[in-house]
Amino acid sequence: MNISIGNDHAGTNYKLELLSYLKKKGHTVVNHGTDNENSMDYPDTIHPVAADVSNHKSDFGIIICGSGNGANMTANKHKKVRSALCWNSNIASLARQHNNANILSLPARFISLDEAKEIVDHFLSTDFEGGRHQRRIEKIDT
Repeated sequence: MNISIGNDHAGTNYKLELLSYLKKKGHTVVNHGTDNENSMDYPDTIHPVAADVSNHKSDFGIIICGSGNGANMTANKHKKVRSALCWNSNIASLARQHNNANILSLPARFISLDEAKEIVDHFLSTDFEGGRHQRRIEKIDT
């Protein structure tokens, strides 16, 4: 699976751990995020992730900032992107099953690294259910 990942300074440690974690699982990961903790503007690293997903260069995106909100709002400005802010594995599974989310937004300051890995695993392994949910997501991009 091809995955694009991006983060701001609050998500650097999580991003670095997740990069290694995902590569060990056999995924190809493109790093658009910052690799240090110097303050920076999250849109600079989130827009490239969303563009990769929107243009089908990546199957999924993972974005990380302190609350997950700014990154999520930025990603959702892109056509064909359905970014979901997830703070537990149940939310991540539902975001995939019901919303066909293609970008996962993680709140680094509110979850542990182990929780982040579990959330990522659920997000990447859950299929979209389609059916009535497809009709609903088609109404998002109007």
